[in-house]
Amino acid sequence: MQPISGLSRIADRYDVVLCDVWGVIHNGRESFPAACDALAVFQVERGPVVLISNAPRPSAAVHDQLRMLGVPDAAWSGFVTSGDATRALLAARAPGPVWKLGPDRDDPLYAGLDLEFSDLDEAAFICCTGPFDDVTETPEDYRERFELAAARRLAFICANPDRVVQRGDQLIYCAGALADLYARLGGEVLMAGKPYAATYERALFEAEMLAGQPIDRSRVLCIGDGIETDVKGANGQGLDCLYIASGIHAAEGDPEQLLAAAGAHAAWSLAGLVW
Repeated sequence: MQPISGLSRIADRYDVVLCDVWGVIHNGRESFPAACDALAVFQVERGPVVLISNAPRPSAAVHDQLRMLGVPDAAWSGFVTSGDATRALLAARAPGPVWKLGPDRDDPLYAGLDLEFSDLDEAAFICCTGPFDDVTETPEDYRERFELAAARRLAFICANPDRVVQRGDQLIYCAGALADLYARLGGEVLMAGKPYAATYERALFEAEMLAGQPIDRSRVLCIGDGIETDVKGANGQGLDCLYIASGIHAAEGDPEQLLAAAGAHAAWSLAGLVW
């Protein structure tokens, strides 16, 4: 992994950027202006930027959130979320019923899918977008319910494979952390977001539509701060990765050692995304 001083140092190697959102261009409370500027310049000088997020809502439902946080439209041309890919898993199981685990703000995930909702004891499967209250709850708050669900062999659809994200200066649990517990209890877990292929295929298809021509995968750069999601997702697709070291793993030690311990690799690294 080679440290670089800015995206401009390697931009001429790439025609497309697939960029993570939370931790790279905002922290859940405010945007990172230098990162947004870097993506905007790449779009002008090189090619499309497709944001690729593990947000559990359809991408269209997240656009306004980006604007509220100060992320300019000029920083991106396309947007693919874990929610987009998860809807296909849900549609295949309609009408359910499903136990909907997560806050009401994630309800756009289910719009138009003709799903029936129920309590856990009557559900045919679970869909999790995160804890009901990600400020106070941890995965352990769900252990007893998950033990019963796993014993009934209920499938657990995880709409956000992230384990944690940074909200301001606080790390909060995401659906991926709950899915880990469910799997440890012997339950079946299904995911479609990063690091899984479905989200990357959707993002590359969108990039081709924006570019108006086929994309050479050797000229696609993935940018992200999550080792298990962003870096391993890029590795699994054979795509170059620029690792952002100031994100969720910032307090865990040397980036090179962290990636090696996880069996992951990145071509480049930056402390924070800048041009």
